Amino acid sequence: MKTMNAIGWFDIYVNDLVRATAFYESVFNQKLEKMGDPTGETNMMSFPADMTLYGAAGALVKSNYSNPGVGGTMVYFNVEDCSVEESRVVGYGGKIVRSKFSIGEFGWVTICEDSEGNLFGLSSMK
Repeated sequence: MKTMNAIGWFDIYVNDLVRATAFYESVFNQKLEKMGDPTGETNMMSFPADMTLYGAAGALVKSNYSNPGVGGTMVYFNVEDCSVEESRVVGYGGKIVRSKFSIGEFGWVTICEDSEGNLFGLSSMK
């Protein structure tokens, strides 16, 4: 029996999809793409993804069934160097909760709050 990775997809819930999209596009310097929802119940903007590569894909989601906020799921985005994206967070309406810090042999992490109040992490090896 083949084992699977624990995470196959993630949703980051938002109140203002336009504002949240602008925040993530600005911090990561890449475009998100409008994504259809087969149920027609949510509006979604997906992060760029290649489903043949290691890691999970995901989207920003505006839904009547869930809300953003601190204390929920924490998503860590893989980046080349945490300090680069960290330097953009505040200028686009977010907050730095904990500036870049070492996690030993596993690299470096920054903990941030996005424009919607969600916590997220940046993870890098340098």
